[in-house]
Amino acid sequence: MKTLFDKLWDSHTIAHLAGGIDLLQVDRHLMHELTGVEAMRVLERRGLNVDSPSLTFATLDHVISTMPGRRAGDAAWSTEMVEAMRAQMTHHAIPIFDIGNEGRQGIVHVIGPELGLSLPGTSIVCADSHTCTHGAMGALAFGIGSTEVVHVLATQTIRQKRPKTMRVLFDGRVREGVSAKDMILYVIGKIGAAGGTGYAVEYAGEAVEALSMEARLTLCNLSIELGAKFGLVAPDETTFAYLRGKQYAPQGAAFDAALDGWQALATDDGAHFDREVVIDASEIRVQVTWGTSPEHVIALDETIPDPAALADESRREAAQNAIDYMGVRAGQRLDELAVDRVFIGSCTNSRIEDLRVAASIVDGRHVARNVKAWVVPGSLTVARQAQAEGLDAIFRAAGFEWREPGCSMCVGANGDIVGRGERCVSTSNRNFIGRQGPGARTHLASPAVAAASALAGHIAAPQAGASQ
Repeated sequence: MKTLFDKLWDSHTIAHLAGGIDLLQVDRHLMHELTGVEAMRVLERRGLNVDSPSLTFATLDHVISTMPGRRAGDAAWSTEMVEAMRAQMTHHAIPIFDIGNEGRQGIVHVIGPELGLSLPGTSIVCADSHTCTHGAMGALAFGIGSTEVVHVLATQTIRQKRPKTMRVLFDGRVREGVSAKDMILYVIGKIGAAGGTGYAVEYAGEAVEALSMEARLTLCNLSIELGAKFGLVAPDETTFAYLRGKQYAPQGAAFDAALDGWQALATDDGAHFDREVVIDASEIRVQVTWGTSPEHVIALDETIPDPAALADESRREAAQNAIDYMGVRAGQRLDELAVDRVFIGSCTNSRIEDLRVAASIVDGRHVARNVKAWVVPGSLTVARQAQAEGLDAIFRAAGFEWREPGCSMCVGANGDIVGRGERCVSTSNRNFIGRQGPGARTHLASPAVAAASALAGHIAAPQAGASQ
């Protein structure tokens, strides 16, 4: 009896090496300019060739400008990095999804699934910790370091230590208005930001099966915030319907043939997990972070906890430091906090479904006077679809700034940052100190909460009856 993870790992193991390390075959290697440019330079300095350029795919996302009409970066250094990747990929015959390349540019963890590069049963690596996102397709997907990128480029393999396995079982269905973002933040709050460290996590249960493909990508995206390198969902009819017709997915009869293998990618009855976590899905309410770790999270209608109530000294100290940094107090309600910025975007929540949810809430209304709100689509494909549906017009009429696709304010590598001391409700995945800029105060939330907060001028839930 094997778990889904066991099946994926075993099918990609080439050799067992010393020290409990396995050599794995890499099916897809995804690159972006922030880490890819220097890795390519190291490869070239060592006189090495790219082993399988057709299995590597590059995009521009981290430092490329998101300003309307952009061509490269917003600064000399970022433009140089963008131009360097363009030249490197051309030289090594590696496909690159650029802003002028048939409109396929976007955040690496958005375009992989939407183009059909991320397929069930494949192994996928990228020098980005949120590569776990692609595990929602039933793939063995994980982030790697810069040195490992050189190894993958030169050999199309990677050395890894096999992790333990964990299953997070969502028992029952979630209540109306609870999103995949709320589900994973709730789990992180329950077992902690290190609760998944050393594990590959499979998400299962009725509530997961009911999620759309895009929602499953959100769920797996924050696996790394749980401490886990891998997050997985077994592929099913939802997965297969999503992939049918995607550009890089098998087509026609080849797709039907691939289904035979994909349908076997499920955990066997009776398979052993090293840890099991059962969540009563009906107990999950809308979640928002209050501190500087994803585990600093509460339901929107709860109050910020008192650090003195925590038994563990290190967690007590971390919580107090977070309260001080965030400018909040124990016992305070989140809806008392005025908002300066709202960011709807990132590889967590910038897909078309996310934008539809946010647009349905702001339609016919307007952003609060003192709030600066952005929408940054996850890809040019998402942007085009949103424009075809009139979503961009809804956002603009409501006072949002409509940007070009990229990572943008999630990490601020391209200069899109939150000002010092400003409070931002963000649909991204990290609220660490300085993540969105020096002194920035970040509250992680769903697109619905972000949209509602932009309108209210403070952290807020969508109005009753609004779509989520």
